[in-house]
Amino acid sequence: MEKEQILDFTRRISQSNRSGLTVINYEIIFAYLDDAKKAYQEEKWEEFKVALRKAQNSIGELMQTLDFSYDISRNLYRIYVFCKDSLAAAMYKRSLTEIENAEKMLRKLYQSFCKVAETDSSAPMMKNTQQVYAGYTYGKGDLVENCQELDKSRGFFA
Repeated sequence: MEKEQILDFTRRISQSNRSGLTVINYEIIFAYLDDAKKAYQEEKWEEFKVALRKAQNSIGELMQTLDFSYDISRNLYRIYVFCKDSLAAAMYKRSLTEIENAEKMLRKLYQSFCKVAETDSSAPMMKNTQQVYAGYTYGKGDLVENCQELDKSRGFFA
């Protein structure tokens, strides 16, 4: 994953609510799967393994956030286990087929979670963070975002 992507995910995480965090987690998984595919094409097997392990760890994060008091969580858990196992198989077989199978299932779930996130109007999970404003000025290639220090008392107090 590129440094720019990491910064973008970090900014979005600090501004997201619960369902938004789930959507971002899926996008992180897809970024790692893209890295794995790129490493596969270039036959960089160590990078391939690292990207797949990071994708598996991100799926593990999704698994940890499940609330098993709802029946759908059991189904999601099984899907996540299947996806993690598929990525493990892709790692030792050095195959893209398993990656594509897992990604196809995750993309369907991602679309569903995107729809849920659109209707979620809850407050951001992280409080006391910088506010990010996207303005009408454009940089080279994209929109310029501005972080303003309106509250100087952010962070931890000793």
